[in-house]
Amino acid sequence: VQLQASGGGLVQAGGSLRLSCAASGRTFLIDTMGWYRQATGKARELCASISRGSSTDYADAVKDRFTISRDNAKSTVYLQMSNLKPEDTAVYYCFAGRPRAGSTAEFWGRGTQVTVSS
Repeated sequence: VQLQASGGGLVQAGGSLRLSCAASGRTFLIDTMGWYRQATGKARELCASISRGSSTDYADAVKDRFTISRDNAKSTVYLQMSNLKPEDTAVYYCFAGRPRAGSTAEFWGRGTQVTVSS
């Protein structure tokens, strides 16, 4: 399984960005998809995830600001980020996991940088 992420960039506080991540290859192996993020000097943390059946999970820090969605036909997951804050600045990593593994990532995409200026 290969994951190709896109959509990062620089935005002012209060702005919005949309990340996309397309899976290819043996996509029948995967269930949950989503995003982890890692700020400089901090551990990687789960940001948001969505199962093939559209069950979602969000980190408390992004609830009510980020929305994750998925197009199973395209094997693509989206992260709509709104009301961005400087503390959202991080490298965002798309992930995919096998069925019954929750948000445990087995496959990773390259990170995409999101920078929020104050």
